[in-house]
Amino acid sequence: MLYCLVKIISRLVCNMPRALRRNLGRLIGRLCWPLVPAKRRKMSIDNISRAFSIPGEEAAAIAKASGVRFGPMFMEVLHMPRLNKENINQYVTLEGREHLEAALAMGRGAVLATAHSGNWEVLGASLAMHGFPLVAVVQRQTNAAMDRFINEYRTKAGMHVTYKQGVREMVKLMGAGKIVGLLMDQDNHSNGVFVEFFGRLASTPQGAAALARINDAPIVPAFITENPDGSHNAIIHPPVFVEKTEDRTEDIRRTTQILTGIVEAHIRQHPEEWFWLHNRWKTAPPGAKQ
Repeated sequence: MLYCLVKIISRLVCNMPRALRRNLGRLIGRLCWPLVPAKRRKMSIDNISRAFSIPGEEAAAIAKASGVRFGPMFMEVLHMPRLNKENINQYVTLEGREHLEAALAMGRGAVLATAHSGNWEVLGASLAMHGFPLVAVVQRQTNAAMDRFINEYRTKAGMHVTYKQGVREMVKLMGAGKIVGLLMDQDNHSNGVFVEFFGRLASTPQGAAALARINDAPIVPAFITENPDGSHNAIIHPPVFVEKTEDRTEDIRRTTQILTGIVEAHIRQHPEEWFWLHNRWKTAPPGAKQ
């Protein structure tokens, strides 16, 4: 029932002019922001204030903008069936596509390292529609109907979808020359590697470095940011390589730190587009002061 309802809403959104979609999305975001638990809003404000060394009032404005933007983001996801290879350039401009092309030319596949910044769903769709063989590594949604819905839209955009548990499949797909896309900016509990993020140690997913190390594949950081008119820029960085030594643990930690530094630099440029409502520093390293 929920799946059918969301599909109906999506059809309606697909027929809306861009300006109406954006305005309605902003309205939804503003209406939903007060519903976010006060404890989580305070956490995000505190983390922003600490990360940028700014007063609480400035941090609160960034936190609100970061939360409200999920309204327009949701509208864009509902509108994804309208995107195709013919019109994608009207919505997303690729900057640095030559870096991803060069990475693929090495013949080892590639890892795409990105973050919950901007509309990462549109980033994946745009790369696939521009002809890049992208594999979206996703977290299974708790609601089966929504899991079916979003994966259907990812597949229609040209992405291959696999769940986080499918490590063997990821290795196989990279061996076939695919790009495995990984989000690497959320707290990874005890399974993460601790690296500095905005001056604090944070438990960070090590999948990008660990996967790339297996067959010396390049890691290409990429992000997406929104323009004032509602279009987007996908920013693709030069490849990062895992220095392979006898110390696997240190190889992965060092590379993860480099990638995390690139993520941080992007967030510093676009702080209101990152997902500050997530408790990035939830897991404290043993003996460290957070």
